[in-house]
Amino acid sequence: MIEQANILALSGGVGGAKLALGLARSLSAKQLTIVANTADDFCHLGFPVSPDLDTVMYTLAGLSNVEQGWGVANETWQFMDAMSALGGETWFRLGDRDLATHTRRRQYFEQGLSLEQVTAKLCQALGVEQQLIPMTNDAVATQVLTEQGWLDFQDYFVGQQCQPPISEIRFNGMSSATPSDAFEMAIAAEPKAIIICPSNPFVSVDPILKIPSVLPKLKRCRAPIIAVSPIVNGMAIKGPTANMMQGLEMPVSVSGVASYYSDIIDGLVIDRSDSDRAAEIETMGIKVKITDTVMHSEQDKINLAEQCLQFTEQLYSSTA
Repeated sequence: MIEQANILALSGGVGGAKLALGLARSLSAKQLTIVANTADDFCHLGFPVSPDLDTVMYTLAGLSNVEQGWGVANETWQFMDAMSALGGETWFRLGDRDLATHTRRRQYFEQGLSLEQVTAKLCQALGVEQQLIPMTNDAVATQVLTEQGWLDFQDYFVGQQCQPPISEIRFNGMSSATPSDAFEMAIAAEPKAIIICPSNPFVSVDPILKIPSVLPKLKRCRAPIIAVSPIVNGMAIKGPTANMMQGLEMPVSVSGVASYYSDIIDGLVIDRSDSDRAAEIETMGIKVKITDTVMHSEQDKINLAEQCLQFTEQLYSSTA
């Protein structure tokens, strides 16, 4: 049974973290490995910030701010208030409790630890039992091309609230990046399923897949690769996915997502509201699972995770 085997999940931030939590509730800790995007990482106010890693980590630890989807619950902002009074940058807000994570990360870096090692220590301290690993220990930075020129991702995403239309995306440092050791080991362990969480395909999932050697190794695995569409009924549940698809002149639909992933995935999970697109997607050679994909409650996350696991089991059995 595929439920008894190891599952590899690829995740960005908010949407990915929701499904990661559902998978964590549906599998034992040893059965699940989550690889998070690190191309959003940057240094801010002297602190190394890993937005997607931290969002998944806080979610699995039960510490996340459920209402906004990122950051820590019951956060306070005295540091940022004091920074503002001193005339410092406040466009990217670091809460007081969140700041402890970045301070600890910086301390570990100063001791010579890699991001992979640091993440393991932070997860252990917060009681996260699942293996959460960064895609790479190397510095990779997302930039987007707008009418203003190339913008660092956090400037575009947070500073400018995803407003400037984008026409191109690049990942600086990608050509020399290598997968983290734990990521390499997870692929070599022959996972029984690879699940691409409902994260932004362009700036959350692509950085993971574009690390040299990763995609060929994933394709060589016997494991079925499925994705959960981040687009539901022509809209993004969270984040700039729909805006990016428009800027890149792609149809803002589950069919657009399927086309983008067509050379990678064996199956796509779509929402019931998009069921009329299933036949079109299957003409691309992609199997379709129709279910409820919008995750409001924890039970929603568990239900979607179980649907994904059942889907991968069906695909795995069909190739056995």
